[in-house]
Amino acid sequence: MLPRARVVGVQAEACAPYIDSLAAHRPIGARTANTICDGIAIKRPGDYTLPIIERHVQDVVTVADDEVAQAMVLLLERSKLVVEGAGAVAVAALMNGRVEVPEGTTVCAVLSGGNVDATLLSECIRLGETAAGRRMVLSTVVPDRPGALAGLLRVMADQGANVVDVEHLRDGLDIHVRETAIKLVLQTRGPEHGDEILAAARAEGFTVRVDRDA
Repeated sequence: MLPRARVVGVQAEACAPYIDSLAAHRPIGARTANTICDGIAIKRPGDYTLPIIERHVQDVVTVADDEVAQAMVLLLERSKLVVEGAGAVAVAALMNGRVEVPEGTTVCAVLSGGNVDATLLSECIRLGETAAGRRMVLSTVVPDRPGALAGLLRVMADQGANVVDVEHLRDGLDIHVRETAIKLVLQTRGPEHGDEILAAARAEGFTVRVDRDA
């Protein structure tokens, strides 16, 4: 390795024992390993590994799972690469400014591993789209009569929103007997498009809210 090369390690925020271990100069275990980056979800640094990291790695940073999901989606869409969570953490760190990169510096992000099943990949795509503002969940209440839902969907269509899912909710809600709650899952072009959809729905008289944690 070039002596002038700077090596930065990246761990998942939910399982990052090297941060405390490097500070204490001894292995310290993480409390959890609940992360989509299962390939690097090591709860305790190894006795032989930690000294190597101390000697050759200049810094260790962390990234959240939603940031990793965004990186996986970016690599899939832009580079046509299927990369697992553990393999995408370096790109996630660069995308979110965790690593300071001086102008003119050559950067190599190691993409290590593509061991991700279809179910997890689809969940990561959903999570990545949500974090990027390209997927949103709207809730509203409409009169329980024919045509009410069609009116709401017409607004979505006029704004160019792609309706992924529609759910009627009546049970367990404090709404009038002649009303029904509607939840829409939408694909959008980004945060600004999402704001336009909200404004258009409200202009048509719908009281809509965004479910951030849906």
